[in-house]
Amino acid sequence: QPRLAESGGGLVQPGGSLRLSCVASGFNPANYAIGWFRQAPGKEREGVSCITSRNRDTYYADSVQGRFTVSRDYSKNTLYLQMNNLKPEDSAVYYCATERKVGDGSCTVSSGILYYSGLEYWGRGTQVTVFS
Repeated sequence: QPRLAESGGGLVQPGGSLRLSCVASGFNPANYAIGWFRQAPGKEREGVSCITSRNRDTYYADSVQGRFTVSRDYSKNTLYLQMNNLKPEDSAVYYCATERKVGDGSCTVSSGILYYSGLEYWGRGTQVTVFS
């Protein structure tokens, strides 16, 4: 069964940077829809960034556009999320997720919000805390 393992979270001051990693095992994520999501205490999970399976389009939520960058090194089966100029409201557990098979999942942005569906496999997450 495919597995995803996130790492790279930590404590950082506002304006700081972190780079998260998501290592995939059991499959090569090169052709799959895959993305980053986050959930803060008391809030619903929200989409941060997503790469589609077919067109390989990359989407970002407006809240992180221009500050966060997703990249991938498929030779290492790894997806990254470079987070710059972090703000306290970025504090959350960050997850990566992917679809069971190519074409199951989808993601898009509307009114600044990243919507997603059909992403069945999730990692355990990594905590990011931005504090003054």
